[in-house]
Amino acid sequence: MIGTGQIGAIFCEIMLGFGCEVFAFDIYESNDLKAKGVEYKSFDEIISNSDIISLHCPLTPETHHLFNRSVFTKIKKGVMIINTCRGAVIKTSDTIEALKSGKLGYLGMDVYEQEENLFFRDLSESIIQDELILQLISFSNVLITSHQGFFTNEALEEIATTTIKNLTDFESGAALENEVKLKA
Repeated sequence: MIGTGQIGAIFCEIMLGFGCEVFAFDIYESNDLKAKGVEYKSFDEIISNSDIISLHCPLTPETHHLFNRSVFTKIKKGVMIINTCRGAVIKTSDTIEALKSGKLGYLGMDVYEQEENLFFRDLSESIIQDELILQLISFSNVLITSHQGFFTNEALEEIATTTIKNLTDFESGAALENEVKLKA
C-alpha cells in the first residue's frame, strides 16, 4: 500500500477485513491504522516484498513516475499493482516492459497517464491513436476502467456539497477552505 490518506486508509481496512497482512508506506503514518494492524515499512520494503501493491498517493513532483523501470527491477516477480490514484504515478512504457517480461504479474488501473485524451468521451467511431493504451489492453492480465472509482452516490454528493460550500463562502467573503493559490 502506497499512501494511507482517506482512500488508502479505507482500502487498508477492507484488506484487513479479508484477513490480509497489510504493509504501508506514507510520509505521514496513521496511528489509527497502526492500532488496527497496519505495519508501516520503507518504500523499498513494500515494493520488494508485497504480493499486491495498491497506489493511493497524490501526484506530486516526487511521485511522478514513481513506478518506473528502476522500481520494476526491485518488485517481487508476479506482483499485482492496482493504481487508482493518478495515471502519471506509473510510467506506462516501463509498465508495459515489466508486463512483457513477466516481472509484473497483473495490473489494475482506474487512471491512465494520458486519460484526458481517452476517458469521458465516446470514441466508438474513432481509431485510437494511443499506442501505449492499445498495448495495455492487449494483455489478458490487465484491467483498465475509465476513472470510475469516484463515481458513487456518496462521492458525487460530497463533490456537490463541497462545491456549493466553496461558492457560498466566496460569495459571502468567508475564508476559503479549499482555495488553491498560485505560487508567486
